Amino acid sequence: MVLRPPTGTDEVVLRRIHEQLRADGFTFLLADGDWPVLLAQVQREADGVDLPPGRVRSDFLVAEVDGVLVGRVSVRHELNAYLLAVGGHVGYAVAPEHRRRGYASRMLQLSVERLGDLGVARVLVTCDDDNEGSAAVIERCGGVLEDVVSGDDGVVKRRYWIDASVR
Repeated sequence: MVLRPPTGTDEVVLRRIHEQLRADGFTFLLADGDWPVLLAQVQREADGVDLPPGRVRSDFLVAEVDGVLVGRVSVRHELNAYLLAVGGHVGYAVAPEHRRRGYASRMLQLSVERLGDLGVARVLVTCDDDNEGSAAVIERCGGVLEDVVSGDDGVVKRRYWIDASVR
């Protein structure tokens, strides 16, 4: 598996996955609109330049296995108040047709490694309280449950910490 920034040739596949996951209430892409605008936003966020209010420097990376895009991760270099409360350092999603193959676990492992390389010692990863699959992935990757909290939107989240120095 390789995690890499999206490119111009990824648009069709990533928009398809975005639409699949939108039905589940998950926003796969950062925004709708022109693909070049979205790619420019990905680059600005990776560089930490001209960030919109409430955003932190982050890497939006697609997960590719043998030339096939299977999912994506958002790796946030730091935590603001919202991310500390319910968002976490890492957000990830796997396309429905690629689930149950270990891809989410590998994506999270690679994201934790990346954050460790950036100097983040403890990585916060959250998931909806009723998302048993995601909770299992986080626990498999060393996540230790700190608590379960309700966000401002009423969604109950599990908050896990992963030690980035243990690899």
